[in-house]
Amino acid sequence: MAVFDVNPIVDSLNAVRQEWRKSQRRSREPGGREFPSPQAISKILDDLKGVLFPMRLGPLDLRQESEDFYIGHTLDSALHALLAQVRLELRYQLRHEHHNDAEIEAKAVQLVQAFASSLPEMRRLLDSDVLAAYQGDPAARSVDEVLLCYPGVLAMIHHRIAHQFYKQDLPLLARMSSELAHSQTGIDIHPGAQIGPCFFIDHGTGVVIGETAIIGKGVRIYQAVTLGAKRFPTDSNGKLEKGLPRHPIVEDDVVIYAGATILGRVTLGRGCTIGGNVWLINDVPAGSHVTQADSQGTRSCDPAAEGAGK
Repeated sequence: MAVFDVNPIVDSLNAVRQEWRKSQRRSREPGGREFPSPQAISKILDDLKGVLFPMRLGPLDLRQESEDFYIGHTLDSALHALLAQVRLELRYQLRHEHHNDAEIEAKAVQLVQAFASSLPEMRRLLDSDVLAAYQGDPAARSVDEVLLCYPGVLAMIHHRIAHQFYKQDLPLLARMSSELAHSQTGIDIHPGAQIGPCFFIDHGTGVVIGETAIIGKGVRIYQAVTLGAKRFPTDSNGKLEKGLPRHPIVEDDVVIYAGATILGRVTLGRGCTIGGNVWLINDVPAGSHVTQADSQGTRSCDPAAEGAGK
């Protein structure tokens, strides 16, 4: 004898789902899901991390003489799994339009091949991030410790992969990839953010980097830093305008300390240092040192000034 009468709840949930699908113009195609799976993307990312760093993020029993065999087998499997998810995303993008399955298949194969071809350069960029973390943290004992343990490095592995998806106009795959790292590390990097080599996030929890942020080479940031938008423009109908440049530009060799908030399309000049808990909505000249005292006023920072408030 059943303890709970679930039938009315099942019926009510069905009614709610149908109401949502009707409002979103969703089709009632039989069988299968119509968009990518976060679970599938998680498995693909785990495989790709092993492909990129086989002796550290690959299987426990892997030996160097077997690296190429492992990478070939794992990459082939991961790319076929990725192909299935790319097909779903492309069909999802065209769900309100007439589309040709053969054209979708050809485009999916092309996108996955291009993604695979980007992996060697991705590994080079990640090597530079690992070295930046090792060289920038006096507590780091080895590059292996950095790669295996640092949340900022994990976030960057996911971001480098997600950014490639973003450039290929696969926003669902990109966002799923970045949000998996966000949930594990507390570091929220939008896949659209452009980040140069040798990037180091120390500690990391609470870091937010927006979609249109541009970050140069050799930048170092600490926990709870926000590179965000100051305002969200709307169109004539009151809807948010998407894709406008609205996040900071951070030039090479900038250091941003914990808790700093930089908002809007401002530029932090090469080699400047932003102190902890600073709130900034203005450009900062190259070589400047900005503290809370500097940022509370409306005057510009003087790159020749020495110390706080000078």
